[in-house]
Amino acid sequence: MKESTVSVKKTSHRIQRYYAYVLATIISLSIPFITINGNHIFLLSFDKKQLHLMGIAFDMQELYMMPFLLMLLFLGIFAATAIGGRAWCGWACPQTIFRVVYRDLIESKLLGLRRIKNKQKEPDWSKAENASKKLVAIIIWSALSLIAAADFMWYFVPPEDFFAYIQNPTEHFFLIGIVLSVAAFLVYDVVWLKEDFCVYVCPYSRVQSVLYDDDTYQAIYSTNRGGNIYNDDKEKIIFKAKDLPDPTNECTTCESCVTVCPTHIDIRKGLQLECINCLECVDACTTVMGKLGKESLVQWSSTRSIQKNEPTKIVRKSTIMYSIALIIIIGLLFVMGGKKEYMLLNVNKTTELYKIKENNVISNNFLFLFQNTDSKPHTYNLEIIDHKDIVIKRFRPFKLSPKKLAKKVVILQTDKLLVNDKTKDTPITVTIRAYAVDEPERISVLRKAVFIFPRADKLK
Repeated sequence: MKESTVSVKKTSHRIQRYYAYVLATIISLSIPFITINGNHIFLLSFDKKQLHLMGIAFDMQELYMMPFLLMLLFLGIFAATAIGGRAWCGWACPQTIFRVVYRDLIESKLLGLRRIKNKQKEPDWSKAENASKKLVAIIIWSALSLIAAADFMWYFVPPEDFFAYIQNPTEHFFLIGIVLSVAAFLVYDVVWLKEDFCVYVCPYSRVQSVLYDDDTYQAIYSTNRGGNIYNDDKEKIIFKAKDLPDPTNECTTCESCVTVCPTHIDIRKGLQLECINCLECVDACTTVMGKLGKESLVQWSSTRSIQKNEPTKIVRKSTIMYSIALIIIIGLLFVMGGKKEYMLLNVNKTTELYKIKENNVISNNFLFLFQNTDSKPHTYNLEIIDHKDIVIKRFRPFKLSPKKLAKKVVILQTDKLLVNDKTKDTPITVTIRAYAVDEPERISVLRKAVFIFPRADKLK
C-alpha cells in the first residue's frame, strides 16, 4: 500500500528576518533626523542637557520622565520575551544584524567565503586567497562600523551638531574618539567575538529562562514525533542505542538544524541559553521534512502546543499583568509629558537674611534663574499671589530667547509690621508666580520663597 503524503508549504524565516533587519536599520537611521517643531522625536543630549521625546524637549530639571522610559523599556522586553521568547535577539538586535551583514552578506554573498546554510564550518584561512578576502571583508565592515558608530552617537549628539563638530576635529577629539572606539569595538565584536557575545556577554540570555513558560513561542523540537536524540543528562543517545531506532521516530538525524545554527547549538537538546530564536533550524528542518511530505520537526511554537498538544494561550496571567503594567506606564508618560514646563525657574536666597531700611522698610534679596525651554522668545514677569503686604522691587519684565538662561536679582520688600515677635526672626513663605506676558495661561510657574522678617526689637 502506497504511503500517503501531506503537502507542506515551505516557509523561509530567513527572508522574513532579512526584511525585519532592513526595517530595523531604516528606523534606527531615520529616527535621529526626524524632528517636530525643531525638537527630535528621541534624543538624549548630554551636550545640551536635554531629553527630546516625541517632539518635546525636557531639560535636566525635568528628567522625571526617565524612570518611566526605563520601566517601559524593561517591562516591554519582559513582555515580549514572555510571549515570543528571544525574538528580539533573532529579529531586531543590532548584534545579530551586524553578524548577518558581515557573515551572510559580505563574507558569503559578496566574497564567497562561506555557505549561508552551514554556519558551523569556518573557511580555510590558511589559503592566501581566503586570507586576502578576509582582509577585504574586514575593511568593508570597518567602513560600515563607522556609520553604525555615528548613528549611535546621533542619539546623544543630534546630526546637525555632529556634522558641524567633525568639521573641526581638533576641537572635538572626545566626540571623534568615542565614534572611533565604538567602531573599533564593533569590528572586534563582529569579526572575532561573533556569537560568543550572545552566549557569554549578553545578560539577556540569563533572564530569558526566568520569563519563559509553557506558552512562550520559541524554536522547539518535537520529541513526540522525532524521538529523543538526547537523554536527561544532555548526552546524545541516538547513535549509542543498542537496539535499532524506533521506526516511528521521524527525525532523520541529518543534522541540518545543527549545521545552520549561528550559535552552534543543537535545538533537539531543548531550551538553551544560547538560542536566539533566529529560526534557522526551523527553515532547515522544513526543507528536509518537506521533501518527505511531512511538517517540520522544529517549529516556531510553544511547549504546550508541541508536547501537550494543546492550543497556546496568548491571553494568560502573565501577559495580562504585563499589559496592565505597560498601559499604566504609558498613561503616566502622557500625564507627565503634559506637565512640561516651558519656563524653568530656580529661586535662591542670597547670603544676607534681610535689610532694614528707613521707616522700618524690610527687604530680602533673592537670585532668580530663568530658563526659556520653549522654541520661541518670551517676555517674563513676576507677581506675588498670597501676600499683598509684600511687594516686588527692582524687577522689570524682560525678554529671553529660546533655550537661554538669565539671572536676575529680585528684591521683596514690605513696610508693614508683619510679625510682632521680640524673641526671634520669623520666616514667611511667599508664593511667586512667574509667567510669560504674551502667553500667561500656557507659560506660568509657581515658586515658593522664604521672606525673613526681623524680630521686633530690631525695628525702630
